[in-house]
Amino acid sequence: MFEKILIANRGEIALRILRAAKELGIATVAVHSTADSEAMHVKLADESVCIGPPAARDSYLNIPALLAACEITGADAIHPGYGFLSENAKFAEICTDHGVVFIGPKADHIRIMGDKIEAKRTARALGIPCVPGSEGGVTDDDEAMKIAEGIGFPVLVKAAAGGGGRGMKVAHTAADLSEALATARTEAKAAFGDDAVYLEKYLEKPRHIEIQILGDGLGNAVHIGERDCSLQRRHQKVLEETPSPALNQDQRTRIGEICASAMRKLQYSGAGTIEFLYENGEFYFIEMNTRIQVEHPITEMISGLDLIVEQIKIASGSPLAYKQEDLDLRGHSIECRINAEHPATFRPSPGRILYYHPPGGVGVRVDSAAYQGYVIPPNYDSMVGKLIVQGRTRNEALMRLRRALDEFIVDGVDTTLPLFRALVRNSEIQDGAYDIHWLEKFLAAGGMDNFEQ
Repeated sequence: MFEKILIANRGEIALRILRAAKELGIATVAVHSTADSEAMHVKLADESVCIGPPAARDSYLNIPALLAACEITGADAIHPGYGFLSENAKFAEICTDHGVVFIGPKADHIRIMGDKIEAKRTARALGIPCVPGSEGGVTDDDEAMKIAEGIGFPVLVKAAAGGGGRGMKVAHTAADLSEALATARTEAKAAFGDDAVYLEKYLEKPRHIEIQILGDGLGNAVHIGERDCSLQRRHQKVLEETPSPALNQDQRTRIGEICASAMRKLQYSGAGTIEFLYENGEFYFIEMNTRIQVEHPITEMISGLDLIVEQIKIASGSPLAYKQEDLDLRGHSIECRINAEHPATFRPSPGRILYYHPPGGVGVRVDSAAYQGYVIPPNYDSMVGKLIVQGRTRNEALMRLRRALDEFIVDGVDTTLPLFRALVRNSEIQDGAYDIHWLEKFLAAGGMDNFEQ
């Protein structure tokens, strides 16, 4: 087991990693920018190192500074969390070259799954069902038109190196395709430095279903159920739940075993999430995230596993201590991402938290690095924290969520708490009758008009 882990991240995930390490008896090193000198994980870590000014490129993305911090403190492993360098294959390789263990999958697997075209090819070869689309990148409009006509409109143009909805455009008809291609290429080049795009069939009313997997790199892998992440705004997840209200037990078992089997063949190491669009009883692979997910706590709530602890154990060379049949998933769990944003316009609201009162009680968990007096900086994402609840049934979880949201108080900045208070009272949400377009339609129809605070 490691002696000291450097946490190459900030905010709630940095604190989450710190707590897992401490429970394993491992010393921790917090790195921080000058904007995060008063962050909670910095205060609680055994050691801390300032690695640069507020801009992420000069601090949390500064690989030489991170490695220097390892050398100074004697850290023998790095946990990258999510975002920043967590899916950077070159960073994983550099860590290995410098004798520091990267707590995550092999660099080759990060690289394969980071290229959406190669990821799709790999998924297909591993037996994972994929959305109909181009075999690789499309280079000109004529080629794109032939492919689009073959799979049928509407089609989705996607950046090969994309994420977060950038470089993604829908062409509903042949007349729309040329503009969609040009716009997607421009956005992809600006966001990722790579203008490669590919085409896939656009599904009209899908749900976003993802499967959590763990592999030990020794040929053992398990799935830990699914998460339904269909409540999204501009392709950004807002609320997640497990199990999905759209699936039956046979469906979740089938897709889970497909994913676990694929990861055994790949000899995947660490935590990963295989994401699908789901429509009319069929699953279509869209991407794999080779890191811990923001929404991992809901899987922990129904499984009893600590996924960060599992990541650390696997990275230290330990085989999985259980088989698929040993896992017992119980109850229902829901997570809300509470951001410092206006609940209707989503305008960022950085600033000082004047009063902070998180909810508590049975089945309620808050993952947050916020505290009363903490200043949310404007330099990074606006997350205040994640509210996670668990119940024996979905209805119990919804009622518990409603109660917890009403208890949660954050004063001094705008937050998305009123949005979630509105959602949990909506009959379609209560019935589980939503898809990936539902939230944007709800907002466009003025769903927040009576809930602004």
